[in-house]
Amino acid sequence: MNPDERTVLGRAFDLLGAFTAERPVLGLSELARRTGLPTPTVHRLCAQMCTRGALERTEDGRYRIGVRLWELGALAPRAHGLRQVALPFLEDLYEATHQNVQLVVLEGTEALYVERISGHHAVPLLSRAGGRLPLHASSGGLVLLAHAGPELLLAVLEGGLERFTENTITSEHRLRSTLADVRRTGTVTCRQHLDPRSVAVAAPVLAGGAVLAAVSVVVSTSDDPGPLLPALRAACRGISRGLTAAAR
Repeated sequence: MNPDERTVLGRAFDLLGAFTAERPVLGLSELARRTGLPTPTVHRLCAQMCTRGALERTEDGRYRIGVRLWELGALAPRAHGLRQVALPFLEDLYEATHQNVQLVVLEGTEALYVERISGHHAVPLLSRAGGRLPLHASSGGLVLLAHAGPELLLAVLEGGLERFTENTITSEHRLRSTLADVRRTGTVTCRQHLDPRSVAVAAPVLAGGAVLAAVSVVVSTSDDPGPLLPALRAACRGISRGLTAAAR
């Protein structure tokens, strides 16, 4: 699309979308390059967004996401309501395991991590709260994909199954088989699918008979994730009951 044909709102979202976890602070020229917008337009929009708290200007004249966006994002009912109900159970799961505990929802063709609790000695993770991972390569993503419709699976397959490690699922046959196992057993174990240092287990959270989210626990490859499954299932049942009660 020609930059001149974008709405002001569209240009503003293009600017916000230019920021990433890897590049959280950007200058005018880089914002212009990433968005395809003229530099004067970027300068004008950034000034307006700083005035409203959507962006903040750093001491060296570059820009970063403003706190006002975090305030607005915290109001999103799918993340906020779910997180509010889930957090006590996630904390209990962390206390029972002392491992990485994550709450995951579906966002498009990716897994969005809305909460994470980690200890000082837990294995490092590639994901972060507010970050995204591919559905086919993450434990929570596989749980969500297993309980989604065939249209999403087709979209994931058409997008390509990117390889992250030697154990990443990269074939349609293996993916379909894994998803069938998830539906049959109610859990999934991903050994070194995304990171050669870790093993992840995940289970679904249900609300109104549908899978609304997934909870995952990530441990080191030297740990056996099997003993974590009862606590993981209990946490998911607790969150599901809480969501059902909150909906009444």
